[in-house]
Amino acid sequence: MAQNNQAAEQDLNQLLKVRHDKLKDLQENGKDPFQITKYDVTSHSQEIKDNFEAMEGQAVTVAGRMMFKRVMGKASFCNVQDLQGNIQAYVARDSIGEDSYKDFKKYDVGDILGIKGEVFKTKTGEISVHAQEVTLLSKSLQILPEKFHGLTDTDIRYRQRYVDLIMNSEVKDTFIKRSKVLSSIRKYLDSQGFMEVETPMLVSNAGGAAARPFETHFNALNEDLKLRISLELYLKRLIVGGMERVYEIGRVFRNEGLDTRHNPEFTLMELYQAFTDYNGMMDLTENLYRYVAKEVTGSEVLKYGEHEMDLSKPFERITMVDAVKKYANIDFNEIHTTEEAKKLADEHHIEYESRHKKGDILNLFFEEYVEGHLIQPTFVMDHPIEISPLTKKKPENPEYVERFEFFMNGWEMANAYSELNDPIDQRERFEAQEALLAAGDAEANHTDEDFLNALNIGMPPTGGIGFGIDRMVMMMTNSPAIRDVLLFPTLKNLDK
Repeated sequence: MAQNNQAAEQDLNQLLKVRHDKLKDLQENGKDPFQITKYDVTSHSQEIKDNFEAMEGQAVTVAGRMMFKRVMGKASFCNVQDLQGNIQAYVARDSIGEDSYKDFKKYDVGDILGIKGEVFKTKTGEISVHAQEVTLLSKSLQILPEKFHGLTDTDIRYRQRYVDLIMNSEVKDTFIKRSKVLSSIRKYLDSQGFMEVETPMLVSNAGGAAARPFETHFNALNEDLKLRISLELYLKRLIVGGMERVYEIGRVFRNEGLDTRHNPEFTLMELYQAFTDYNGMMDLTENLYRYVAKEVTGSEVLKYGEHEMDLSKPFERITMVDAVKKYANIDFNEIHTTEEAKKLADEHHIEYESRHKKGDILNLFFEEYVEGHLIQPTFVMDHPIEISPLTKKKPENPEYVERFEFFMNGWEMANAYSELNDPIDQRERFEAQEALLAAGDAEANHTDEDFLNALNIGMPPTGGIGFGIDRMVMMMTNSPAIRDVLLFPTLKNLDK
């Protein structure tokens, strides 16, 4: 086996040397492709195929990476891959000239070519370009993966996404759809009167969510700063300032583990709307998801793995207490103390921490017994106050708050509140969070005095929501892992 690997490495090194020698020869003959600064492209592959009847016989200029070449004496075929797909080119010596044809025969799979010619259809019916001129625009000095097996090693695919995009067309399609998801969100929210804004990534107090922040040091001011874990507190400052509908789509950073649905940096979208509540946020979420699904996939029914999620029907709305009652047959309306809740958890082998209260225990039961059942679009409403430090209490039942989480496929897809705008209540909530910090909860919030000052200025009744964009893209593209929808996911450094 070792001898075979050594022989294969020697063969590869020889192939790479041949490519370098070809580049050197081109340069010595005044044909260095890296000296070319621009190339005017008039058409792309799919555009030509879609409009063949109108474009037949028309002169076009295409450019892309050569993925296949077959030399047959005085005429050859090659396949060029561009943004839209690939198209065949017929390259004949009599059409491009003897010297150019000699050069073309030396080009390698992976080289980037520009081809000028006329659109035609071959005898076998394949739409092609009859080349009149072929230009080498860039020399590939590395060997692409073997054609039929492609690039299948997932770790290499993520580390060398540029090769993954070349070899796997479905990967490119995923990221084209990701772009459409983002543009569709913006289009919908802009049509509803929302303004897109940008807020700081480097902050002194990383609040607005329960997560561990990344920490860094700012040399110029000799201050420790954190990377934001949420967009919430700055956006709500803007609501105080009179911007009635704002949203931001941006990176946030959480110092947590890696798995199929978590990456330490990910894309979050948060929006805030004055003069509405969490019911308004449910309506917006339902309409937004339907709109984006139709724009990106052409359907209001999403297929993910073995499940189909129908967005055309009204989304189910259920309280957390009722959801636990439905799937675990336990009624937390009958549980009145933390001691009763912990005893119930012990009986059901639900692990909890000593600091946990009744509301925390309810949430643990929900995670254990309910989440996996929420395949169809579902709003889970009215969370316990213990797990919702920035949310308005329900006036008729202050143990619970006006909050919902949106679930599909058993995943949390969004989190929304009727935002807490009482500065006195908010200070008390921050104090409770500080107590949790002191007790060892590294994900609890610090008190944000400037945010409290903003609330003292006065914030109108407001509804707010946060969407995990990466999970949304996973759902829209049937991607099994978050790394499949991140162009460059976080990976362990191989040098360590």
